[in-house]
Amino acid sequence: MGTCRLGRMNGKLRVHNHYNGLKTAILFAIMWAIIMVIWWATGAYVDTLVYYVAIGLGMSFVSYWFSDKLAIASMHAQPVTEAQAPQLYAIVRELSQTAGKPMPRIYIAPTETPNAFATGRNERHAAVCCTQGIMRILDYREMRGVLGHELMHVYNRDIRTSAIAGAMATVITYLGYSLMYFGNSTRNGRDSDNGAGMLGALGAVISMVLAPIAASLIQMAISRTREYDADEDGSVLTGDPNALASALYKIQYGIAQNPMPQTATDQSTAAMMIESPFSAKGFSRLFSTHPPTEDRIARLRQMAADMGAPGIADGDGLAQVARNGRA
Repeated sequence: MGTCRLGRMNGKLRVHNHYNGLKTAILFAIMWAIIMVIWWATGAYVDTLVYYVAIGLGMSFVSYWFSDKLAIASMHAQPVTEAQAPQLYAIVRELSQTAGKPMPRIYIAPTETPNAFATGRNERHAAVCCTQGIMRILDYREMRGVLGHELMHVYNRDIRTSAIAGAMATVITYLGYSLMYFGNSTRNGRDSDNGAGMLGALGAVISMVLAPIAASLIQMAISRTREYDADEDGSVLTGDPNALASALYKIQYGIAQNPMPQTATDQSTAAMMIESPFSAKGFSRLFSTHPPTEDRIARLRQMAADMGAPGIADGDGLAQVARNGRA
C-alpha cells in the first residue's frame, strides 16, 4: 500500500500519492476502447455513436449535478438538527474543520441496515447520511472513522468520477444492444445473409452478456479503487485506522443479519455506501462494487501499525463475535 500524507496549504486539504488521476485515466481508456470496438462492430455509423454518447453525457450530468438529492431521496433520509444528532454534528464539524472544508448537511435514513454515505458534486454541496442501524451499533470512535472515510469521498471528487463511469458504462451497454439491429448491414453497405446472421448473433451475445459485464467490471474497478483510497485518506484525516477497521467488522456483521432489499433505486445508491448493503455470497461477490472487507481491514491494520495508532479493544471484541457467528 502506498504512502499517504494529509497536509494543509492555505487552509486546504491535500492528499498525496494515490495516483488517482492515472488509475482513473487508464480505466476510462479501457472503457473508451470497448466503446469504439462495439461502435466499429455496429458499422461505425456516426449517428449511432453520437446518439449514445449524448445519452451518456445527459445521464452523467443529471447523476452528477443532482447526486445529493437523488441519493438522499432514494434512502428516504431526513435532515437532522444538531439538537437531534449532537454526536454526528460534533464529529462532522471536527473533521470538516481539520480538513479546512465547509460543514456538509447531515441526514439520517430510517433503515436498520447499518451503513453510511456522503454525496454531493463538491464540498459546498455535500451531504452526509447515516442509517439508524449504524448509529445503534457503532461507538463514537468508530463513527468518527466511518465519517472520515465518507468525507474523503467528497474531498476526492469521487462523485464526479462515479457519474462519468456510470454514464460510459451505459454507453457500452446500449452500443452492445444496438448491435442486434445495426448488425444487419455489412460495413461496405451490401446485404449478406450470412454476415447479417453472424452479426445478429454476435449482437445478441454482446447485448445480453458481454457488454453489461464489461461495463460492470469497469465500474467495479473504479469503485473499489476509490474505496481503498477513502479508507486510507479518511484514516489519515482521523489519525485512527483501527477505528475504521473495527467499524467495518461491525457493519459487515450487521448487514449480514439485516441486509437491505435490492431495488433498482437502492442499487444506484449502494455504490456510494461504505459497505455494500446487500447480502453478497459466492459468485455475486465477484461483481460487488466494494472490495472484500477482509482486505480493507488488513490494509487498515497495517496502516495503524505503521502509524503507531492506538488499538480499539471493544471493536475487536465484537469483531471476534461476528467471526464466530459466521463460522
